[in-house]
Amino acid sequence: MIRSRESKSAPVGVVGKVLRILEALDASPAGLQLREIAQQTRVNKSTAYRFVAHLQSEGYLLRDEAGAYVVAPKLARLGAGIAYHATLRKVSRPMALALSNDTKETVNLGVLDGHEVLYLDVIESPHSFRMASQPGMHRPVNCTALGKALLAFLPAEQREEILPLLTFERATPRTISNLARLRKELALAVQQGYAIDDQETDMGARCVAAPILDESGNVAAAISVSGPITRIGRDRIHAYAQAVRKAARAISAQLGHSR
Repeated sequence: MIRSRESKSAPVGVVGKVLRILEALDASPAGLQLREIAQQTRVNKSTAYRFVAHLQSEGYLLRDEAGAYVVAPKLARLGAGIAYHATLRKVSRPMALALSNDTKETVNLGVLDGHEVLYLDVIESPHSFRMASQPGMHRPVNCTALGKALLAFLPAEQREEILPLLTFERATPRTISNLARLRKELALAVQQGYAIDDQETDMGARCVAAPILDESGNVAAAISVSGPITRIGRDRIHAYAQAVRKAARAISAQLGHSR
């Protein structure tokens, strides 16, 4: 009888320790080192390592460049959208910074929010003349490179739910103003692997974006480079597209996506 009670209670003890670890990580968006996890949860360090290593192998935790454990998108999606967005920003930041350093242009990270783009992160160009966006702002999907990249790589059913909601308000004379033209633009984005905003949101500005995919191959976000047409000329679009796609692939890999 004693042996039976112990065998039944042991798994509960394991679950309790795992939950304490997850709660500690949830309260520390910047991540925790293994020793900090052990200290905060009072779980033996070797035991804590077994738990976090298993959670990492299953895609529920990630380790950042400093070796700290953070909640992965797979687990964050089980909670509030805000937590998922925070995780996306943290996971994407190193690659977004590298892209900013390589291009010297503004780098944007965005997700779909209804039928608009929500900007999660913006790294501004060091140039005095640069494109201005802010985290938390919303923009239409039909005239932004981020929006096109997000729409183009959605499952067809989900995309078809969003398209009828678009109002196609003109931001500039070059803004896509009808559904037929947008469909052609989305098909081209899928073919090329990236989308372009060619003075459709702001005259004199050009933007190139690529989709970020999660462990299931679904589009989770998009990343873009934006700048004035004097620096992002038509002859440079392909080079910028290659740089953006490279960053998107690196972030996708961090999210568990593998080709």
